Amino acid sequence: MGQLAKRAMVLLLPLALAACFGDGDRPSLMEGAQAGGPQPFPDNFRGDALALIHAYLNNPVGVRDASMADPVLREIGGRQFYISCLHFTPRETDGSYKAMRERAVVYVNGRADRVVDRASELCAGAVYAPFPELEKMTR
Repeated sequence: MGQLAKRAMVLLLPLALAACFGDGDRPSLMEGAQAGGPQPFPDNFRGDALALIHAYLNNPVGVRDASMADPVLREIGGRQFYISCLHFTPRETDGSYKAMRERAVVYVNGRADRVVDRASELCAGAVYAPFPELEKMTR
């Protein structure tokens, strides 16, 4: 192997490794073969949803009026997934509070996978119960 080829390999190795690890914009499990078949009920749905919403919100401190519905099966993209609906009012960046938000947490293989912003259709008929853990979040 010539010197030029060795140098090219050394320069291309970091790019190849970066492609393996990705940049965080990986597709969710919902799009992969891992989501095939019947979905298990998410046993730790409250804890998983809390962790996902904590990462989802710019400022998780000061959430008000939090409530959550138990997971139910809904069709998303032609497949059945468990979803759990949330109602909450987050604190805005200026410290004010505006409208209550409705979000759906989608579970894949029993784990929280993503938050759906436009959840009105998915959450139609949801029965909410208080979710005080969401109101107690810290940074």
